[in-house]
Amino acid sequence: MHFVSIRVITEDVERLARFYEQVTGVSAVRPAPVFAELALPSCALAIQAKATLEFGAAADNHSVIIEFRVEDVDTEYERLKPLVSEWIQEPTTMPWGNRSILFRDPDGNIVNLFTPVSEEAIARFSGR
Repeated sequence: MHFVSIRVITEDVERLARFYEQVTGVSAVRPAPVFAELALPSCALAIQAKATLEFGAAADNHSVIIEFRVEDVDTEYERLKPLVSEWIQEPTTMPWGNRSILFRDPDGNIVNLFTPVSEEAIARFSGR
């Protein structure tokens, strides 16, 4: 089995796609106005319009965090300050060895950018 993507449901595909393009530096492919996908090296982030579903609610996530591993989380924090309107956590080294920032995307979803910094965390992510 291969983990391929995570899909976020939104009322505004274009707004969310533009936001994640700025966060990741990856251009989204937009095969339809109701769908966009950012293909990252490890998996994809898909963005789908709520109008295409008969169930669920857009921007109603309360338990999932979208995570990206980055080279230097402190540099990313400085770069993203003008883009992000709601910060949850400034650069912090977590007990499991990742240095992390947390913020909300325009729909309120939580995003974590992290860099493994302890020997154990670096080893955990080597080869991935």
